Amino acid sequence: MNKLRGANYTEVTEFILVGLSHHPKSQIIFFCILLHLYLGTILGNIFIIIVVWKEPRLHTPMYFFLCNLSFVDLCSTTTMVPLVLVNCLRDCPTITYNDCFAQITISVFWSNTECWLLAVMAYDRFVAISNPLHYTLIMTMRACFQIAAIMWISNFLVALIPEVIIPVQFCAGHNVVNHFVCELEAVFKLVCSDTTVSEILMLICSIFILPLPFLFILLSYIRILVAILKIPSTAGRRKAFSTCGSHLTVVIIYYGTLISIYLKPQNKDSKDQDKIIFLFYGIVIPMMNPLIYTLRNKDMIGALRKAAGKTKQVRLSV
Repeated sequence: MNKLRGANYTEVTEFILVGLSHHPKSQIIFFCILLHLYLGTILGNIFIIIVVWKEPRLHTPMYFFLCNLSFVDLCSTTTMVPLVLVNCLRDCPTITYNDCFAQITISVFWSNTECWLLAVMAYDRFVAISNPLHYTLIMTMRACFQIAAIMWISNFLVALIPEVIIPVQFCAGHNVVNHFVCELEAVFKLVCSDTTVSEILMLICSIFILPLPFLFILLSYIRILVAILKIPSTAGRRKAFSTCGSHLTVVIIYYGTLISIYLKPQNKDSKDQDKIIFLFYGIVIPMMNPLIYTLRNKDMIGALRKAAGKTKQVRLSV
């Protein structure tokens, strides 16, 4: 986004992040809760990556993309949470203009990537269930790396669009962000220039971020359902459902939260509800993903037991 100077506009050099600064007694409790959630997110996602890397049986496309998802969750929370934790200890937390919009760009990038990762994982499950005999020929590791490279690069370019082409102007005194971080919707409410062009451009960009991957996931699961219904045995249908149960759970939680944030009516006054929903989407969900994929996945549980058995043997030998 551009800083434009004019007779009626003043250059904004920093933003004030409100967070919970109006509730100082609640900040310490919030700090402790947030720190524990962040540590849980870091440990859970690192665990996923290490287990998949160490266990040869998990060197498959599904777990390759799951590692990508865990990496995204690690990076997205680290982009936001440490700043929020530091701001809990400050009376009047601020962030520079450039840092604020850099944070917006990075956050949009991680959100885009997670949306498309979930879409790619849905396609992977569709191929595995509808065409199991040719699955290894279609979803080769080379194809997986190519898909991942295209996804990462394209999402990075899309994330740069708001920074480069959406023109906005901020008036003097319009720099108080009623949020924990520089979240796009919260900052955009402070714009005092005409936002018609910006809103149109943001709408076009948001189609690539939310509706398009969601439509891709929806179509994939419709075809998965059709393929499952064609399986003659009940045990076969149950097994097919179990292979995509964890992913479907994550999709429902993640997209349900995103839709509640970005598709609800917007107004100029930020609400505390926006901050609560954003924290759930930005911190709680990345912590829940490892639990969902671990507790609902037999292969992950088996790898965990194997790792626990090796640890026990090492301790006994010592």
